[in-house]
Amino acid sequence: MSAPEEVRETVAAFPARAMAATLDRAETFADGAALPPLWHWFHCLKLYPMAEAGADGHQALGPFLPDLGLPRRMWAGGRFTFHRPLTIGADVTRQSQVLNVAQKEGRSGPIAFVTVAHRWSDPAGILIDEEQDIVYRRADAPPGATQPAPVDEALSRSMTAGPVLLFRYSALTFNGHRIHYDRDFCAAEGYDGLVVHGPLLATLLLDLLRVEGGRLPKTFAFRAMAPVTADTPFTLCARIEGDSARLWVRRQDGIQAMDATATLA
Repeated sequence: MSAPEEVRETVAAFPARAMAATLDRAETFADGAALPPLWHWFHCLKLYPMAEAGADGHQALGPFLPDLGLPRRMWAGGRFTFHRPLTIGADVTRQSQVLNVAQKEGRSGPIAFVTVAHRWSDPAGILIDEEQDIVYRRADAPPGATQPAPVDEALSRSMTAGPVLLFRYSALTFNGHRIHYDRDFCAAEGYDGLVVHGPLLATLLLDLLRVEGGRLPKTFAFRAMAPVTADTPFTLCARIEGDSARLWVRRQDGIQAMDATATLA
């Protein structure tokens, strides 16, 4: 396993204000304001020089994320426990380590899953416990199987993510992955357009829960199931039952792009 990584930062208001503007919101986020769920991803970012960027725009593999000989890597899902939110002006630390590496032979060839744990804290204690699942595939791996999305949502929001929204989110998260802005790269990877960030879709699901549903999560887990491409309509969906929620993203063609669950505060 690689050595743990630690990043410290004083939470500034600009990223939250920029995200609010990107979503056409009037929220201003004064000092002491709590960040909405998953907006912590705009902070404690790992910066790396251009010389360390890989061919896909991400930081080249190693020394933190292992090089497993499988060049295509994407965020496949994650799990979160929200103890307290990050707040504007707080001194925050993100401590990260690789928990597990699992390599196996799938239906389309070799595949690997890397689980990374992140713990976010401030001087008062733990803020967020997070695990990320990163999938590694070979360069010519075919698309995975798809399934129809549920249609029994009680809360929904239909929207389209265009190239400008993708650009802004990439900038806010220091995400250089070319599948979000380079159409030629996307075509070579087998996509029919720019790919909407999985973390952005997860963030929008919890935004639906917060804004339309009036609820905040205590825990959250999501799994990416199929890509959503820019300029293609999709629907954020949720059902709340007591103190739990089921959330998902349904593409215009009826395919389920993301599945998620939450327990609610």
